[in-house]
Amino acid sequence: MTPFVFPGILTRVVFGRGTLAQTGDEVARLGGKRALVLTTPPQAEDGAALADRLGDMAAGTFTEAAMHTPVEVTARAIAAFDAAGADCVVSLGGGSTIGLGKAIATRKGCDHVAIPTTYAGSEMTDILGETEGGEKTTRRDASIRPETVIYDVDLTLGLPVELSVKSALNASAHAIEALYAPDANPVTSLMSLEALRAIRDALPGLRTAPKDPEIRGQLLYGAWLCSTALGYVAMSLHHKLAHVVGGSFDMPHADTHAILLPHTAGFNAGGTDALDPVADLLGGSVGGGLWDLARDAGAPLRLADLGLTEADLDRASEIALKNKYENPRPFDREDIRGLLQAAWEGRRPAA
Repeated sequence: MTPFVFPGILTRVVFGRGTLAQTGDEVARLGGKRALVLTTPPQAEDGAALADRLGDMAAGTFTEAAMHTPVEVTARAIAAFDAAGADCVVSLGGGSTIGLGKAIATRKGCDHVAIPTTYAGSEMTDILGETEGGEKTTRRDASIRPETVIYDVDLTLGLPVELSVKSALNASAHAIEALYAPDANPVTSLMSLEALRAIRDALPGLRTAPKDPEIRGQLLYGAWLCSTALGYVAMSLHHKLAHVVGGSFDMPHADTHAILLPHTAGFNAGGTDALDPVADLLGGSVGGGLWDLARDAGAPLRLADLGLTEADLDRASEIALKNKYENPRPFDREDIRGLLQAAWEGRRPAA
């Protein structure tokens, strides 16, 4: 038996349908009295409705959350937090909004109730990626992890199919990396495989029945498992490249993860047997199976389609090698450049 350490799951989870109605109870349970509700601009109305539901417990709303959590947006949000006399935050939205909630919570030392409306899967982690000066940096700290996460399947019923697919593949990347992480353990590995199975089974029916609560529930369940697994292990090559491409070139977060995943996973499959069960789940090939799943679900397949130029790949390769990090398979600049080229062209991985 391989020795392992499992730190335990630290975040309270409320999962089901209609669970948004429990937000006030969860804020009160943490001792919160004045919650600042966070959203992106497109979800401002939803944030206002939630603030109305919270009544006197709401300190107001901040609706400027942005992709990759720019530090200048965080500064404005903290000013709003202070001006409103808030003592906690409630983030309602995808990874951008939850990232802002994390950024405020770690700086203010306040509690954070996260309510994800996509499958991005950052809500259960202690990871915060922020952009400043054209580069994205990532750090981990206990103060970053939300105290409570409310999953409401009903909030995902109207999520556009295209965004749902990209978001689910983004979450899948968390499970893949959790399997070969240097500090992987049996619990997070079981969760990762269960998550990939749930997402694999749910994605094919999404296009024909986008409002089916069973399908949506399976995807949200998978996202929870993915996020939880990543929240207790180290990140490796995939997340490093996704953060480099997304943060340094302002590429859409979920799209970048979805496109890179078959290539990073396929590459690492050659260096570890931890991904063998994934090959079994996906028809015999890790990278090829993930690429087929993405193609059949209608996900983007080429970095070129996001506006990234071929010349950008050289700079991305250099940035990706700046800081060392553990990975199950050794690599050099040529490996990274070749991997990015394949993802730029959208070639199906062989492995």
